[in-house]
Amino acid sequence: MPAKIKPAQGSPYARIVGVGGYRPHRVVPNEEILQHIDSSDEWIRSRSGIATRHWAGSQETVTQMSLEASGKALAAAGLTPQDVDAVVISTVSHFKQTPSVAAEIAHRLGAGKAAAFDISAACAGFGYGLTIAKGLVVEGSARHVLVVGVERLSDLTDLTDRSTAFLFGDGAGAAIVGPSDTPEIGPTVWGSEGDKHETITQTLPWDVYRFTPAEQVGKFPAIRQEGQTVFRWAVYEMAKVAQQALDAAGISAADLDVFIPHQANLRIIDSMVKTLGLPEHVTVARDVETTGNTSAASIPLAMERMLATGQARSGDTALVIGFGAGLVYAATVVTLP
Repeated sequence: MPAKIKPAQGSPYARIVGVGGYRPHRVVPNEEILQHIDSSDEWIRSRSGIATRHWAGSQETVTQMSLEASGKALAAAGLTPQDVDAVVISTVSHFKQTPSVAAEIAHRLGAGKAAAFDISAACAGFGYGLTIAKGLVVEGSARHVLVVGVERLSDLTDLTDRSTAFLFGDGAGAAIVGPSDTPEIGPTVWGSEGDKHETITQTLPWDVYRFTPAEQVGKFPAIRQEGQTVFRWAVYEMAKVAQQALDAAGISAADLDVFIPHQANLRIIDSMVKTLGLPEHVTVARDVETTGNTSAASIPLAMERMLATGQARSGDTALVIGFGAGLVYAATVVTLP
């Protein structure tokens, strides 16, 4: 008779117990972007809602920004680095293929021998990480999981590309996921549409530098996107995904207190609010105005700022949705820590 595997002894449910954020010191206004492209502050604001963004300095690395955000999340949760059993880092702007930046962060944070790995899900990365963390806690492989979305997208910005030069910012957002006796993170509605993988992409693959003389490569790789295609997809398809997440959690838009979508574009956010029919009492994250699009970092950064400024309160019910390159997406309903 085959041996029986012992069942997992995890928590019944999981919840976010603390969040933290880090924004680089340097604030870049639209006027600085306009030194490189033929546009105007009015046009940038009307197309994206962005007025300023933060760009990292030489010392504000992916690792360092993650450590700063993680320390704040741990403090908010009342935990120490030794309480962290796993570290999940979502980023597309850590340029070393191996080892994972998560392992370095776990070590420098003081998390001992915590499991550590990176994921690449672009602007849906925080949602993917949150889902993984929830599974680890409920399954019993970890009690507390650190999830970090972190980006230095200024390194992947073509300042001469009029369609993207003004979009991207840098920063890190972190969340600690831990055990709960009640459901505090709903089912995740996630997926991919790989037939649209060329709509947001890196201009050049890294291996071009292996096979092509440097003088022939030209510009360093940057992020490019088919703006109108992505806009339509986000507005129409992602509103459907957001509604599916509400349905999966067994709540309606009227039950929400807060809506925290990926901070890609203010027009996308406002269109989603209208399509979902969110009531006026629902507070909507609009961090993109002063932070820009920080990809995997955008949701936890917005969440942290809303809690810090009183726009949202502990115990509020929030709908979160991320979407981006892949194309990929992830949406869920959470209780704010």
